Amino acid sequence: MTASKPSSPTTVHTPGKHGKDRNIVVDIMNLIVLILSVLLIVFISVDTFEKINFLENTAYMHFQFWVCIVFIVDFFVEMHYATDKWQFTRHRIAFLLLSIPYLNIISLLDIHLTANALYFVRFIPLARGALALSIVIGYVSGNAVTSLFMSYISIMLLVTYFCSLIFFQKEQPVNPQVDTYWTALWWAAMNMSTVGCDISPVTVAGKIVAVVLPIAGMVIFPLFTVYLTDYVSRQAKKRLNNTDD
Repeated sequence: MTASKPSSPTTVHTPGKHGKDRNIVVDIMNLIVLILSVLLIVFISVDTFEKINFLENTAYMHFQFWVCIVFIVDFFVEMHYATDKWQFTRHRIAFLLLSIPYLNIISLLDIHLTANALYFVRFIPLARGALALSIVIGYVSGNAVTSLFMSYISIMLLVTYFCSLIFFQKEQPVNPQVDTYWTALWWAAMNMSTVGCDISPVTVAGKIVAVVLPIAGMVIFPLFTVYLTDYVSRQAKKRLNNTDD
């Protein structure tokens, strides 16, 4: 029996006119979050390729602050419309924590962190955006297993891309093996696949992502087996039903 399509984790289904209005509000908020997530990814990508110091880029600091505010508002709007607010909070607390504008708080309180720590804090809102993108991509799928598979695939691609940006920006100035961004992207893809490559990181940030990528790959790639098993099973059942007809 084919699994039914899962309800979107970001959509609240309530019967009646008021429920329809609430769903419209939540859908609009989700659309805004998705647009801002894509813009945030583009902003950080441009800064990386242009070699702009994000802490000195007031435009980026202001933009990511307001993006985080919208993320927080989205969380509380969805919680307001949720039927079981406690269950919603338990399932989505990570979204709220990832939405906090840590960079702005650190700057406001004049907290001193290492350059590498500040650099990775910059990517926290991106993690929130990646989760939003993965949910929507997964939701368009036809059944529960495919939805989960598509969500994890999108996370895998985004993690690979983010890690390639980090690796390129940190390694390219000091590592002669990293001459272009495409080299960094190839390195990230090989490490995500757990195959590895002959490029060795020399910076702290590069070594950190060299650990993160294969761990993420070991978690995500077994889903290919689950998906293929489910797909073969569904196709076999379809052929059996057609034969019976």
